[in-house]
Amino acid sequence: MRMDDNTAVADVIRGVMTEFGAVGEGFSIEDPEVDDMFAAYPSPGAGFWVVEQSGKVEGCGGFAALTGGPPETCELRKMYFRPALRGLGAGHALMELILDRAAKAGYQQIYLETLASMSAARKLYGRHGFEPLNGPMGATGHCGCDSWMARPLP
Repeated sequence: MRMDDNTAVADVIRGVMTEFGAVGEGFSIEDPEVDDMFAAYPSPGAGFWVVEQSGKVEGCGGFAALTGGPPETCELRKMYFRPALRGLGAGHALMELILDRAAKAGYQQIYLETLASMSAARKLYGRHGFEPLNGPMGATGHCGCDSWMARPLP
């Protein structure tokens, strides 16, 4: 991700979250970092990437330490794709990159929060070894989410 991707990334995040009704307090759409994702994910303990189609940012996702969680756990963050990218394998490719980089950053587990209504995303997570949890981990402030998953990292 480059600094000049910030506006396009914020548009993707806000567009997809709105599409799924994940608006208002308790959802990541309200996180202050949405407007400056470039600065919010410094490596080596974090990373954030964009996916382009025909030169236009159509998807994004990354990882960072789980706020309020154990130090060995990171969180899959703000992985969203506009409809134009869905079903083309971009989610699989980005997930593979994120899992690899999170493991290389020294994390032992990756956690995520989502919505039960995001069924395609949940299928992607399941194909990548994420298992459902009974409740949230950490202190993300995303009380609007109703589905939590985690998986070990190699």
